Amino acid sequence: MDRAAVPLVLASSSPRRLDLLARIGVVPARIDSPDIDETPHPRELPRAYALRLAREKAAAVARRDGEAVIAGDTTIALGRRILPPADDEATQRDLLASLSGRRHHALSAVCVVAPDGIVRTRLADTIVAFRPLTARDIDAYVACGEGLGKAGGYAIQGRAEAWVRFLAGSHSGVIGLPLFETRALLATAGVL
Repeated sequence: MDRAAVPLVLASSSPRRLDLLARIGVVPARIDSPDIDETPHPRELPRAYALRLAREKAAAVARRDGEAVIAGDTTIALGRRILPPADDEATQRDLLASLSGRRHHALSAVCVVAPDGIVRTRLADTIVAFRPLTARDIDAYVACGEGLGKAGGYAIQGRAEAWVRFLAGSHSGVIGLPLFETRALLATAGVL
């Protein structure tokens, strides 16, 4: 894999985002993890929240001359409600119970800051529907540990994929970076 013409900084500590970039032949020149407050603003809607976080993550990373920066955010929304990441098992159980048998939105925002400082964002809105989950399903999934720290309490690229009865949109976006939108933004920024 060749390195891109314009050096790219990945503003993320997510190994999934690094793997997803590799799928489109992009190897970041460096990785820098942004430190931002991810608390939703009062009455902030999920789409605006995901886009704001992607922009703030990109802005929180120092960009050297000639570099481009990419950042992303994946937000799980149930109606107008922004679901938090599953920071503990109790939260994860509650999240999975609320998603059981229902459709939700996986909003995956991507922000690219070009070498000239121009900021561009795109958002992929993916509808995901889980089959009804039993208490046993939820217990087994929580015990495997795979959804801890993840938006909505699950990782679609793992065991939770077997619960998906319907998906419309970007599978890679649910994982953490919508590749169609990402590729378009990187091409515009001169990275591809």
